[in-house]
Amino acid sequence: MGSGTGLSCDISLNTVLNEEQRAIYQNPATIQRILDESKTIGIYGLSADPQKASYFVASYLKAHGYRIVPINPNATEILGEKCYPDIASVPDKLDMLDIFRRASDVPPLIDAAIEKKIPVVWLQLRIINLPAAEKARAAGLTVILDKCVKMEHGRYKGGLNFAGMNTEIISARREKKA
Repeated sequence: MGSGTGLSCDISLNTVLNEEQRAIYQNPATIQRILDESKTIGIYGLSADPQKASYFVASYLKAHGYRIVPINPNATEILGEKCYPDIASVPDKLDMLDIFRRASDVPPLIDAAIEKKIPVVWLQLRIINLPAAEKARAAGLTVILDKCVKMEHGRYKGGLNFAGMNTEIISARREKKA
């Protein structure tokens, strides 16, 4: 169990990372910095299916002002954005690479992120590949493991608490209405 309140909606529950790994790969200050500094996010494995988690996350991020760059070899356009078949094909500078693929698929994606000098690699909820993460860190990349970008945005930027989640943040700040 996580270090939180023990409630099923506690945001720190259910990770297999130990406390030392959480300090490295799920550091709240690092996550907040990434959310503040990232403007262009490449989403590897972004699906064109609105029922898929990757589509939901991407549409949420796009609605909150981030530029989304879909990376999927099986699509030409997703969410009105040109889709690229692989990381190397993306002509733009990416601030973050958000990965929606199995952990076993991650190592070559890390290699491509290192080659392209993408400063942040974010492996979505339940995606953990520690050797690949260590390789990325050794190359100077910031790595987040086993966290959802959308949930973390909601947690730190407001709104997730309205869904009944314990964000572990106490604030009188109200969510800004669009």
